[in-house]
Amino acid sequence: MPETGERAPDFTLPTDMGDRLKLSKLRGSPVVLFFYPKDDTSGCTAEAKSFTDLAQQFASAGAKVVGISPDSAASHAKFKTKHALDVVLAADEEKSVVQAYGVWVEKSMYGRKYMGVERSTFLIDSKGQIAAVWRKVKVPGHAAQVLQAVRELTGLS
Repeated sequence: MPETGERAPDFTLPTDMGDRLKLSKLRGSPVVLFFYPKDDTSGCTAEAKSFTDLAQQFASAGAKVVGISPDSAASHAKFKTKHALDVVLAADEEKSVVQAYGVWVEKSMYGRKYMGVERSTFLIDSKGQIAAVWRKVKVPGHAAQVLQAVRELTGLS
């Protein structure tokens, strides 16, 4: 489970656009990785829309925003089109990245235990170090909080 100050685990994943995203290729810019459980569910849709609503401000601060879930790239493409999302969505079907970031956890609903993604966000600085971590994210106001952290990181606050 990587923490603030540590190097962010590198990865290469397929995206909703049919290409492959390699985290280390984004060095030189801050990167926001938001991990979410499932495409087109209420909380995940609200979170992706909130990052989309602030996409231009993240871009103005020089940051790249990437959403990651275990859904397929095809599922991401449908989700993105349906909700007019303006963020890159990466598909971690093998769950290797969610495991590397420590967000693949045991959850419980109605007394039933199962494995799933714990909604979490990582801010990675331009050198590939983790600058901030939010775990067990509550969606309302979260994207704005992350944007403020990006601005502080880049000296734009």
